[in-house]
Amino acid sequence: MDELLRQATAILRGMWQRRWLGIIVAWVVGAASVAAVLAIPDKYEASARIFVDTQSILRPLMAGLVTQPNVDQQVMMLSRTLITRPNVEKLIRMADLDLKIDSKSERDALAETLMSSLKINNTSRDNIYTLSYRDVQPEQAKRVVQSLVSIFVESNLGDSRKDSESARKFLDKEIAGYEKKLEEAEARLKEFKLRNLANETSEGKDHFSRMSTAGALLEQSRLELREAEQSRDALKRQLLGEEPVLLPEATQEPIAGVSIPEIDSRIDALQRNMDAMLQRFTEKHPDVVSTRRLIKELEVQKQEEIVARRKSALANPTASVNSSPVYQQLKVSLSETEARIAALLTRVAEYQARYDRLKSAIALVPQLEAEFTQLNRDYEINKKNYEQLVQRRESASLGSEMDNAAGVDFRLIDPPRASPKPVAPNRTLFLPLTMLLALIAGVAVTFAASQLRPVFFDARALREACGLPLLGTVSLLADEARKGRERKDLLRFAAACISFVGVYGAGLLVFFVLSARTA
Repeated sequence: MDELLRQATAILRGMWQRRWLGIIVAWVVGAASVAAVLAIPDKYEASARIFVDTQSILRPLMAGLVTQPNVDQQVMMLSRTLITRPNVEKLIRMADLDLKIDSKSERDALAETLMSSLKINNTSRDNIYTLSYRDVQPEQAKRVVQSLVSIFVESNLGDSRKDSESARKFLDKEIAGYEKKLEEAEARLKEFKLRNLANETSEGKDHFSRMSTAGALLEQSRLELREAEQSRDALKRQLLGEEPVLLPEATQEPIAGVSIPEIDSRIDALQRNMDAMLQRFTEKHPDVVSTRRLIKELEVQKQEEIVARRKSALANPTASVNSSPVYQQLKVSLSETEARIAALLTRVAEYQARYDRLKSAIALVPQLEAEFTQLNRDYEINKKNYEQLVQRRESASLGSEMDNAAGVDFRLIDPPRASPKPVAPNRTLFLPLTMLLALIAGVAVTFAASQLRPVFFDARALREACGLPLLGTVSLLADEARKGRERKDLLRFAAACISFVGVYGAGLLVFFVLSARTA
């Protein structure tokens, strides 16, 4: 500790020996720094505030129908990438900053200066952006900020339109490609169906289902054919006398199967006419009564005719059998049965041929089904992608129209305005710092001089510096004249220090007073 104190004391005594050099350097540095601060040109700041409204009632209403980008993120990214070289060069032209530029190097230097001077600040919560710029000319700073506001708004609209057009062109290109694929797939399906037209059905059944259906129809047709043949044989036996045909006797009541067509037709016509009249009239209506009477008369006439025919049949049995209505009806039934048998034979032959054809083609069914499944799968995949792309194109078009109707709204809260007073440099802060800088420079120069040309104040420091043995020391006794000179020198140094601080203080006071008056 004592050693450190001794070294510090030696350094301070050496600096004291160079005190006049330090005060001179402090005066020079102080004057130069004050002149430099006063020579800095005044800069005026122009600024504007913009509110970016990204909220719209259409966006929640169209949610799920259109593709909606993150507008807040887009605007934030735009604000961060706005100050680029192309935009700055455009700003130079818009603000007429290139009127006094003669070379490309000057233009590049101006662009670099603008890129470092332009400021865009925002509050992420409120979407309020502040654009500012400082220049020695307030009107020029205002023009720069006005141009920057215009570029800010136009860049967002241009990027939005560019993105929409790019997306639409990409979707149109992809849709055209899938349309071509669908046409090719449809052509392959058409060719396959035409080549295998015999194996196609309108019901959409597979081969085995069709074969099962054909077998069932064949068995049913065979059963119907056997039934018709049995019916035909029974009718033939009756007609050939193998089975007796019983005729009603004259004393019996009319049987239900005996009819007289001409009388029965009249009775049926009157019955239908009476049913129609009963819907409008009552039982006692004259027309209803008259119709009932005619029906009874016809029934009596029919009964008499049947009795007469029975008597004739008993008198001539052979003729009665051939002219019997039952016999005639059996012959008609036999003819109808034979016609039905012929039709059923044709049907059975057709179903048999169809069943045999399906059975012979059963070996090709797995191959055809595999080929059809592959073709259909490719077609369905392309069709699905095509429909999705068309849907997304419509969604993109609707989204573009929605952006045009309810896009981002830029509201100029504070128009570009230049400050009436300079905002830089801050001489109120810089001038006191020049005084501190001058004092630091004086102390540093004094310390450096004391180290470059050291002065030894005791024998120990000299012996340590030289590394030689010290034989002895010679002391100096100061007389009154020397002491007087030292006091005067101390007073002059104190006066110099006081005048330095006083001049700085007076200058700062005058500056503050003038600044307060101009404010």
